[in-house]
Amino acid sequence: MAPELSRPAERLKRRAEFLRVASKGRRASVYGMVVQALAHDDPGPVRIGFTVTKKVGNAVIRNRTKRRLREAARLLLRDAPVHGVDLVLIGRDATRSRPFALLMDDLRRALNKAGVS
Repeated sequence: MAPELSRPAERLKRRAEFLRVASKGRRASVYGMVVQALAHDDPGPVRIGFTVTKKVGNAVIRNRTKRRLREAARLLLRDAPVHGVDLVLIGRDATRSRPFALLMDDLRRALNKAGVS
């Protein structure tokens, strides 16, 4: 029997969702990123959003930063699924140049600091 594939995380897309997580959730800063987490009553899969400010660079650099965050989150949440929480990952200037293994460690540490694990 083939192993069951987990559903991909749902995305936070609307500004109001990002603001709700930012205002009511827990925040954890690490070198490569900032993670905001807000638990909710729904035991469904994690909902996740990604953002990078214009301070980081132009659109090409911001998109590359978000792609790195998305891949790190995909790999980490595939191995250790999280339920009942909304996450916002905020990219920093260091995110794009950080070695990927260290970026994964940063995400693990930030999730632990935010109480998500």
